[in-house]
Amino acid sequence: MCGIAGLIHKGKSSNVGGEMTAMLQALKHRGPDSTGYAVYGEADDGDYIMRLKVAEAEDMNRGRGIHQVLDERIAAVEAILEENGAKVKSKDRVRPYALRYVISHDGDTGEMAEHIEETEGVEILSLGNGLELIKDLGDAADVAGAYGLNDFTGTHGIGHTRMATESDVDIKSAHPYWAFPYNDVSVVHNGQITNYWIMRREMERKGHRFMSNCDSELLAVYTAHNLANGVSLEDSLRRSIKEIDGVFTYLVCTKDQLGMAKDTMAAKPLVLYESDDLIAMASEEVAIRAILPHEIDTTDPYDEEVRVWQA
Repeated sequence: MCGIAGLIHKGKSSNVGGEMTAMLQALKHRGPDSTGYAVYGEADDGDYIMRLKVAEAEDMNRGRGIHQVLDERIAAVEAILEENGAKVKSKDRVRPYALRYVISHDGDTGEMAEHIEETEGVEILSLGNGLELIKDLGDAADVAGAYGLNDFTGTHGIGHTRMATESDVDIKSAHPYWAFPYNDVSVVHNGQITNYWIMRREMERKGHRFMSNCDSELLAVYTAHNLANGVSLEDSLRRSIKEIDGVFTYLVCTKDQLGMAKDTMAAKPLVLYESDDLIAMASEEVAIRAILPHEIDTTDPYDEEVRVWQA
């Protein structure tokens, strides 16, 4: 079933971490397996924020030796950063398997990221100037508390509560997704893509990497490919309705935009609230009312509807 949510503030920064947590917790009944956030702070073009995991949460049950394995993987990642001339400005080990780095780097960041992911067990969740992608097992309150998201200040974000249907209950299969080479794109999705393997092989032939077997990851790779080749976010969303088969409603963020698209059947729900300063949307109105408890007017986007908002 799954639940998706997103919001964007047009004129100022806000506590998007706390707002997204309230919205996602209200959608807990739609997906108790995992919760994920893609939140956007104030971008510093001179720095990159890298979120990565060096194991799955379930790996922590494999005995004391797992901690040495994780330390070795982290050391390998930091050696690659040094070899590529990246300077680590700060490091936060949020959980034994989850880390946040702020780095400066003047070289080919995509090539460096590929080398990092060649390390066994390591996956970059996001690498960007403003984007921070966090996902883990548990509900929104659990994840936000563990990762310090309740006080995150930014302009926009999207999130997802997942009920696993066709892939494993693990961090790798949780939403949101990010993809090379467009460093600040993130996607959450509710639905099923029926031409997933055809589209995936096409993207792989073009040099893109996939880290899971979840069909939703395709939307991130597809969007990143289009944006990197000069396609606008709105045009990419419109193309997806024609080129991707299945039932889907999905949200996309870039460093300064939030977009949504629904397929031709519009079978997956989305409720939208829009004011002069704030746009909020979610699978159910209860999530929007979690941050706007007063009386509000909402709408349901139509089939094949595409919208893009600017931060």
